Formats: sequence, structure tokens, C-alpha cells
Amino acid sequence: MQPLALTMGDPAGIGGELTLRAWQALRERRCPFVALDDPQRLTRIAQQIGCHVPIHSVDDAASAVSIFPDALPVIPTLLAIPAVPGLPDKANARAVIASIERATALAQSGAVGGVVTNPINKAALYDAGFPYPGHTEFLAALTGASGREIMMLASPQLRVVPVTIHVSLRDAMASLSTDRIIAATRTTHHALRCDFGIGQPRLAMAGLNPHAGEQGALGDEEQIIIGPAIEALRREGIDVSGPWPPDTMFTAAARAKYDAAICMYHDQALIPLKTLDMEHGVNVTLGLPIMRTSPDHGTAYDIAGKGVADATSLIAAIELCARLSRAERAIG
Repeated sequence: MQPLALTMGDPAGIGGELTLRAWQALRERRCPFVALDDPQRLTRIAQQIGCHVPIHSVDDAASAVSIFPDALPVIPTLLAIPAVPGLPDKANARAVIASIERATALAQSGAVGGVVTNPINKAALYDAGFPYPGHTEFLAALTGASGREIMMLASPQLRVVPVTIHVSLRDAMASLSTDRIIAATRTTHHALRCDFGIGQPRLAMAGLNPHAGEQGALGDEEQIIIGPAIEALRREGIDVSGPWPPDTMFTAAARAKYDAAICMYHDQALIPLKTLDMEHGVNVTLGLPIMRTSPDHGTAYDIAGKGVADATSLIAAIELCARLSRAERAIG
């Protein structure tokens, strides 16, 4: 059994509390992880919220599995200044970035089975010179997969993949192309077969415009961009249908007919998933040479330090990363 690497996230957010709660929930299950975090920070959070979690500092991930049932193993990643709940400080940006870098390196070396990332505050990192739109793009750069990364949000009720991700809506529309749709769909199809164990994945393609363009009356992207992509994918033997009107393709009856929805932009994909099942939603990055998952929520500064954060999504992210990692090793 391999442990997973769990990053720090924004130290002013709820990531530390989620880490502690996840250890309590998973210590007796087969999902060990090692945290890339500041041990003093975690100890302080545990005391503040009345959460009894023994912290055990380790030099590497090798001993995490044996330690995990009795204590939370932590590879020290020290903050520059003590974190204040709800008040992000760019002085700690370096530690946040280092946590992601170290976790990624551990996964690339095979020391851990995958990476689970706690939520970050992108604005706080931008202030410190962070040049990436978000986690997904940073991990792609670290692993040499830039341009191939695909974001999937997965829950028991729905899987969605946005073709364009962390850009403005205007830029998303300008960058949408047949080739990008084909690439995202191929990656999704491969992941559903090889990682999720779905032998014959069924994919549903969303339209871009209201009513999927109404045969060109409300926009022609379905005809000149999306339609050709669907035709090309079908010629490759991929089961993809559409383009479907985005306002009806996420009903219960519609969802029963596909395994994942390919969407044209960020909110088209994430709004239905988070509305249906935010607690169990997990962000999975496809197209990387490592496994990476994350909870589907943010730093929640408004409740940081209050002991009320819900770790359900992080626990789901850890369990899914462990399952995908085992599936990949079985195939490999």
C-alpha cells in the first residue's frame, strides 16, 4: 500500500482543519496519507478546535503507512509567519507553493500513489508572483504536461469536464475550438476506461448557446465548432452524443444516459455538479502523469478556525485518489 501526499492549502483557510478531520475519519481505513504541512500549525489548530490528533513529523513518505493508524504523519513544510484564520498573507505563499512542489515530486518518484490538494487562494499567490491560473495549470507545468491537463469534477451523481477552465468567459469563447474539444474528450474517454473502470464510456456533449443554438438561430458554434468535433470522435469509435441544450442535459433522466458531460466552459460544468452534490464532489486532474484530486470547494475564510468545516469533500477526494491510484498500478 502506498500513502498519498496531502498538501497544505492556504494556511489561513480551512485546509488544516480538513486535514485533521480526514485523518480521524480515515485512520482505520485503507487510505493512508502524509501531510506536507507545518506541524506546529496543525497542532495549534487541533488545540483551537478541540480535535485530538497526534502529529508525527517524518523525513519522507516511506514510514507514513505504519504511522498512520496512530498519528498523522507530516513532512514539515514551515510557514514564514504564523497563519491567522481568515486572513491570508503573501508571506506564506512560498510555503504553500513548496508543499505542492514537494507532493508532486513525491508522486513523480513513486514514493506516494498520488497527490490530494487542499484549497488555495489564488489571489494571495498572485500577490507573491505565482504565474499560474490555478492548481491544475501549476501541476501540469511541474509534471511536464502543460497543454494536456483536463479538469474533471466527479461525484456519485455526475461527472463533468470543462473544455476551457480558468479564463474569463470572453476568453473561453475565443479559445474554444474543434481540436480542443476533441483533445478533452479523448482524455476523458481514456480516463473513464483506464482509471474509472468503465468499459464503454458514454459521453454527452453540451452545446454552447441557449437551446444548443436552435439550429443556428441563437448562435452557430454548435454547427461550426462542436458538431465537427462530435463527428470526428465518433469516427474514432468514441460514444459521444450531442450537442445537447445545457439547460436540460443535467436532469436526473438525462444524467442516466451518460457517464460524463463534456462542457464548453468552467461554470457550465461546475454549477450543476456543485448544485447537485457539492459535499461529495471531487476535482480530478486528467492528462497528468500522476494522480491528483482535490475537494471541490474553496478556502472558506468565513469559517476558518471555528471548528465547523465539513471534511466530506476532502475525504471523498482522498478515497477517490487512492482508488484511482490502485487501478493505475493494477493496469501497469
